[in-house]
Amino acid sequence: MVYLLFSGGKDSSLAALILKKLGYDVKLITVNFGVIDSYKLAEETAKILGFEHRVEYLDKSILEEGVSLILKHGYPAEGINYIHKKVLETLADKYKVLADGIRRDDKVPKLTYSEIQSLEMRKNIQYISPLLGFGHKTIKDLINRFFIIEEIKSGTKITSDYEAEIRSYMKMIGEDPNKYFPEHKQSRVVGVRNWEV
Repeated sequence: MVYLLFSGGKDSSLAALILKKLGYDVKLITVNFGVIDSYKLAEETAKILGFEHRVEYLDKSILEEGVSLILKHGYPAEGINYIHKKVLETLADKYKVLADGIRRDDKVPKLTYSEIQSLEMRKNIQYISPLLGFGHKTIKDLINRFFIIEEIKSGTKITSDYEAEIRSYMKMIGEDPNKYFPEHKQSRVVGVRNWEV
């Protein structure tokens, strides 16, 4: 059994499909820090894809420290990487096989090879990131082959990734998240095509 960090976006959805095709029993996990119900879209997408889904509520201090790093550096990379690493560290105490949808070309979140080795050895777990070997063009081709995607302009709709709660928490403490996050699009899987390979 593998527990996959799941946002409902195209990358974590593709990772779920690949892991299923490799013969794993895949369970989807969306992390929440109690700021907003950011897991709702992931929950809907999990149903569309036919996977079991659960929400893991983690300590809000992880989010708070991530936000403080964003404010300190003026850009989200350090904070998001911090949050992702802490999430993996925390979940590794509960699950022995963890996975995510990080791609080779991702800048955030991203673990180095030594960070992956350290996590696996210290926590005695398996960490799987099935998209690490694929480049941007290949990922795009696979996603278009298997999924129907909704693109969402960042900050306009509550998504199920770390950014949604980061943005909400920043607003709660009087910060404008648009000063720190460059404008970009996020994705959500809203349907499948040719799911059976």
